[in-house]
Amino acid sequence: MLSRVRPRRKSLFACLSALMLAVTGLSGTARAATKTGPISVAYIEVNSNSMLNVGKYTLAGNGANVFDIGVIFAANINYDGSNAYLSFNPQVQSVLDNAATQIKPLQQQGIKVELSILGNHQGAGFANFPSQAAASAFAKQLSDAVTTYGLDGIDFDDEYADYGVNGTAQPNASSFVYLVQALRADMPGKLITLYDIGPSASALSYNGVDVTSDFDYAWNPWYGSFSVPSIALPKSRLAPAAVDFGSTSASTATSLAQQTVSGGYGAYLTYNLTSTDIHDYISGFTNVLYGSGAVYGSTSPPPNNQIVNGGFETGDLSSWTTSGAGSSIVSSGAHSGAYAARLGGTTPTNGDSSAAQSFTAPSGSSKVSFWYNVTCPDTVTYDWATATLRDNTAGTTTTVLAKTCVSSSGWKQVTASITAGHSYTLTLTSHDDNYAGDPTYTLFDDVAAS
Repeated sequence: MLSRVRPRRKSLFACLSALMLAVTGLSGTARAATKTGPISVAYIEVNSNSMLNVGKYTLAGNGANVFDIGVIFAANINYDGSNAYLSFNPQVQSVLDNAATQIKPLQQQGIKVELSILGNHQGAGFANFPSQAAASAFAKQLSDAVTTYGLDGIDFDDEYADYGVNGTAQPNASSFVYLVQALRADMPGKLITLYDIGPSASALSYNGVDVTSDFDYAWNPWYGSFSVPSIALPKSRLAPAAVDFGSTSASTATSLAQQTVSGGYGAYLTYNLTSTDIHDYISGFTNVLYGSGAVYGSTSPPPNNQIVNGGFETGDLSSWTTSGAGSSIVSSGAHSGAYAARLGGTTPTNGDSSAAQSFTAPSGSSKVSFWYNVTCPDTVTYDWATATLRDNTAGTTTTVLAKTCVSSSGWKQVTASITAGHSYTLTLTSHDDNYAGDPTYTLFDDVAAS
C-alpha cells in the first residue's frame, strides 16, 4: 500500500561522476570510515523526534555512517496577505537555535543537514510567485537561513500550499524556475533537492531556462513504493525508493534497496526515523546497499568538548552525573525536542536532586545557557530550584540560578559567562523537603555552551 501523507511540519553539491560513491557519499568533514553505494537520506519530523537520530546508525563492518543526509522536516512557506515568507514553528526554530548541539554534531560526523520547506494551507507556494522579484526575495530568505544556521542546503516539498486561498494566485509556469535559479545563484556550493510532488515539480523550465541541473537530488514522494522521479536527472541523483519507517515493512524496505542497486540509482530515501533502536530493520537495506549490517549507538559528541546531551534527546541522562533523591527523563512538556530532564518528582522527595556535567568551554565560546521550569507549590524557605557553575580552572563557583520557588514558572532561560579553554562543572538542582502535599520538581532542557 502506498503512503504519502506526512504531518504538516514536516541535499550534495553535484560533483558526482558515477553512481557508486566513496567516503560517506558526500564531501565535508567526515569520519575516516568510508562506504560505497547509494547515499541514504533521512527526513526527521522534529516536532516529535531529534535530528541526532540520524547519526546513531553506523555500518557494522567499518563504522561508516548509514545516513548521509538528514532533513529537518519542516519549515513553511507562509503568506502575510501580500507576500510569501519563510516561517519556523517552535520546534524547528529550536533545532536551528540550538545548531551547536542539534546540527553540528551530525556535520562533524560527515552528515549533511538540509531544511525542508513545505506549504502551510495559506495559499503561498513555490509555484505562484507573482513576479521574478518576489521569487528572488523568497530565495534570499532561504539562503539567509542556510547561512545563519550553518545548514547544507534546502529541500523543496510542494504540498499543502492550497493555491488560491486567501486571494492567492494559481500556479504559473515561471515561478519555480525563478525561485530555483535565484537560490542556486545565492548558494552555489550548497544542496538543492526536490521531493518530487506538486505543481512545482512539473514546472522546471520557462522561456528557455531549465533549472533541472540546479538540483542535486530528487526523491520519490510515495512511501512504500519504487517510482522514478520525473525530473531528468542522471540515475546517480535519483531516489526511486521511498521508505516510511512507521508504515513500510522491513521486507519491502529490503526489496526497495535491491531495486535501487539493480537499477543503478544513487539515492535511497527514508522518513520518520525515531529514537527507537531499529538496527535490524535498517540492516535489511544496508546489507543490500553497502554489504554490511547496521548498528545503533550514539551521535558523536560536539567538537571541542562542548556539553553533551544538553537537550536530553538521547532519551536518557547519559553524559550527566546524577545524585540525590530523584532524576528522570520526561517525554512531554520539554522546552524543545522530545525530552527534558526532571529533577525531583511529582510525589515528595527528600532533599536535593542534581544533575552535573563537566566540560571545557570551546574556542570562541563566551556563555553557557540552559532553560528551567520549576513547579514549587511551597515557599523558597523549604523548596527551590537552583544551579551553580564551577570554574575548575580558576577554582571559583558562581550561583547562576539563585534559589527559586514559584508554583509554575513556565520555561525561563539562564545565561552565564564562561572563558574559552576553561574547565567547568555545571550543576542543576531541585530541592524538596519531602512534605506531603506539595512536591517540588524542576524540568531542565537545552543546556549549551556558545
